[in-house]
Amino acid sequence: MIAPSFPALLQAFFTDRLLRQRAASPHTIASYRDAFRLLLRFAAQRVRKPPSDLRIEDLDASCVGTFLEHLQQARGNRARTRNARLAAIHSFFRYVALSEPAHALHCQRILAMPNKRYDRRLIEFLERAEIDALLAAPDPATWGGRRDRTLLTVAIQTGLRVSELIGLRWQQVTVGTAAHLRCEGKGRKQRCTPLRRDAVAVLAAWLREQRGQPQDPVFPSTRGTPLSRDAVEQLLAKHVATAQEHCPSLQRKNISAHTLRHTAAMELLQHGVDRTVIALWLGHESVETTQMYLQASVRMKEQALARTTPFAIKVRRYRPDDELLAFLEGL
Repeated sequence: MIAPSFPALLQAFFTDRLLRQRAASPHTIASYRDAFRLLLRFAAQRVRKPPSDLRIEDLDASCVGTFLEHLQQARGNRARTRNARLAAIHSFFRYVALSEPAHALHCQRILAMPNKRYDRRLIEFLERAEIDALLAAPDPATWGGRRDRTLLTVAIQTGLRVSELIGLRWQQVTVGTAAHLRCEGKGRKQRCTPLRRDAVAVLAAWLREQRGQPQDPVFPSTRGTPLSRDAVEQLLAKHVATAQEHCPSLQRKNISAHTLRHTAAMELLQHGVDRTVIALWLGHESVETTQMYLQASVRMKEQALARTTPFAIKVRRYRPDDELLAFLEGL
């Protein structure tokens, strides 16, 4: 029996393993697809073969390791992106090891390649004055300004991911009694997120203006199609630049769409909401994921510090030495 070629194994990995067996989400398929498009181009240039002529032996541990270094040095990818690409490669070679045991040793060398460690920085989030400046930046006199202000308001109040925001449809929005949004997040987990009155007012006005159909995107482009991730990042950068003129503290922050999600979590945390509720609110897989918000909150640390006693200072109870003061103290 003739062993399947590398192209046949790769096609079977996507069609049989990911789509049929695992029923992987479109986001997973797209992420794995992009990883292999980059890897195939790199390997083809390295061994001077077209991608369709590559053999499984051409993608050895040395090739994969050099590719990962190329991602960071030539493409400027960070360690997290590098690790995501490696996860896709690992998944493929686990499939090959099971499907073609003759390649098991070859696969084992690649599967032994570890993720790269990276520094965990404090998360970036917006303070109340910065939120107000950002929401005031879009021009309400224009269609795009009204759309952007609605999108920013919903993002900051709900903490939806970018993919959840741009995938939001009319039928998933309820602005009447018990106003909420329904969305499907990572791992195909569906959740409902309630809306505050200010978000309901802005969102209801936007929906009345649009008069769309149930399947229409809540935040469309000028062509009526859903916004792309790049479009969201571009409109956010535009309004952040405007907001910086009135709120200089924004100039010191690197603000992305995910920063708005962190802002929603910090708003909940600083108002005393329990970590388990925040995890459910954001659709986190584990409560431990919300630990990073505790580490980022300087205000909560200051409150904890205020409860402690300074070192080498004796704590004494105040006793007034005047009869009139003693009278007032006893009231």
